[in-house]
Amino acid sequence: MIIEQAGFLYISVKEFRYFCLMLKQIGIEGIYVVHAKYGYEVHENHVNRLFAANGLEHVFMTDGDPSLFTSELLQKYFTASIQDKLSAGVLSCTLNHILCYKAMVERNQPYALVFENDPFFIGDFTKQITEIVAEAKSLEPGFIISLENTSLKFPPFRSIRKNKHLYESQQGRCAGAYLIDLAGAKAILKDLETNKCDTVIDWWHNELIQNKIIKMYWAYPAITEQGSHNGLLSSTISTKEKSMKRRVKWLIQKTYKTYFLRYIK
Repeated sequence: MIIEQAGFLYISVKEFRYFCLMLKQIGIEGIYVVHAKYGYEVHENHVNRLFAANGLEHVFMTDGDPSLFTSELLQKYFTASIQDKLSAGVLSCTLNHILCYKAMVERNQPYALVFENDPFFIGDFTKQITEIVAEAKSLEPGFIISLENTSLKFPPFRSIRKNKHLYESQQGRCAGAYLIDLAGAKAILKDLETNKCDTVIDWWHNELIQNKIIKMYWAYPAITEQGSHNGLLSSTISTKEKSMKRRVKWLIQKTYKTYFLRYIK
């Protein structure tokens, strides 16, 4: 039985297991949430409720927390000057993304979902991600699929096709929610052996795309958005606080860029 309470859909244990099995059958064997080790219980509780309501069995990735930084760990993945360029929080976030790829490769997972800790779903996530994976199986291995609308960037209207979900792009749309395949994770980790990460995760993804390490696709319609941008949650790595002002501003920008601006480009 599925019931609704406080804006969330709650499912039975039987249905939860069914959804978990369904995702594993299409190859999504890893669901990782980039998270802070301490101090963000509101975000953790939000993720736990949201994912339980959608039958998603997830793991919080906190092994890159600043409290666990060592010279050896940072030197393995980053350029020597990275701590001069990035704050501890931003560096931790980026490291946790990388550690998600490492965990995925170690577990030999065909696909993994990677979220930051403030996701909101737009529509039926399980149905939408199933359709996206079905289309992704025809892609050349070695890709990331952006699932979010955080940057409010979308494929040009003229390129949209009926029953098509994925559109290749030369840049990402932030790193709040995406699907990555095993070949993509392996390629990134291989590249890190010689070319260390030198910036925040979002921009680093763009460097990987430009250097042809991975390919980037945008899911359209987007199926997630970040609470740190839509005003429903505070950001864990910036001064953006949850507020009605931010919420209204987001909704105005979202409406303009979704339903007007992209049609005249």
